[in-house]
Amino acid sequence: MLIREELEKLEADVLSPYAAKSAESLGREHEEKECEVRTRFQRDRDRILYSKAFRRLKHKTQVFLSPEGDHYRTRLTHTLEVSQIARTIAKSLRLNEDLTEAISLGHDLGHTPFGHAGERVLNEICPHGFKHNEQSLRVVDILEKDNGLNLTWEVRNGILNHTGDTIPSTLEGQIIRYADRIAYINHDIDDAIRGGIISEDSLPKECTNVLGNNSSRRINNMIVNIINNSKGKNTVKMNSEFQGAMNELREFMFSNVYVGSKAKKDEMKAQNIIKELYNYIKERPDFLSEEAAKMLQYSDIDRVVCDYIAGMTDRYAVKKFYEIFIPESWH
Repeated sequence: MLIREELEKLEADVLSPYAAKSAESLGREHEEKECEVRTRFQRDRDRILYSKAFRRLKHKTQVFLSPEGDHYRTRLTHTLEVSQIARTIAKSLRLNEDLTEAISLGHDLGHTPFGHAGERVLNEICPHGFKHNEQSLRVVDILEKDNGLNLTWEVRNGILNHTGDTIPSTLEGQIIRYADRIAYINHDIDDAIRGGIISEDSLPKECTNVLGNNSSRRINNMIVNIINNSKGKNTVKMNSEFQGAMNELREFMFSNVYVGSKAKKDEMKAQNIIKELYNYIKERPDFLSEEAAKMLQYSDIDRVVCDYIAGMTDRYAVKKFYEIFIPESWH
């Protein structure tokens, strides 16, 4: 028996009846020979981890644009925190930890430079629209390597539906929806406190009395609440008290951090960089990278330019702006 087959048997013996089993995956768009050692979901996780798009997350904004301190989160550290929270929940519920990790690591691959500010402006100017979850799926399906990463259906479904109105088809995918929100609410609070935008005492008491009075307690309490309310059930959920408190805390963050705070003071500049790059490169496709230019044989210019800019890191977008618009003697 191959090591992969032993692992598949272990999944069948140990995991919850509601868990997604790698041997029962709905498969890949293009059939492949199975790995002797890794299950399908382990293989997907590794493909995402070794992708160029994953490495670029280290220089993409989470909340703070080009923060001066070394300890503010980036899109990569956010992704790792989501993965850790999700794996803890999955293990406790005897769900498939490998599938959970693969979705976690891939869920934000399509995020733009400059965080949600970049997402909003690309959605405004690109005729195709733009949503980062859809772009994440496009990255793994088409843009990485020569013909995408050819991931399993379950991982792709979890990446696409980690946000928005459609609930993932697997419980592992449903975990990511919670883990993503738990991670960003709490680490964004931590970063906003570090940046002097809010204080722990300014958080709504009706939320902290339920969830906890610091980030680590809140994260732990929210994880435990999900586990206790989901164990042995064909769904992943919080109870209504915790769900309401989490939603209210998220609204507080929108009102006090995500919109109009000093963390966002340069958002208009960042959006203008993206607009100018988009309009300029659309009229002059020679400025596309060689890799991006190859996609013109499959997609229209708007789609290709949008893909190219969405894939940029913050600093690469600024660098391209300087190259195109700033005279060299002015540097």
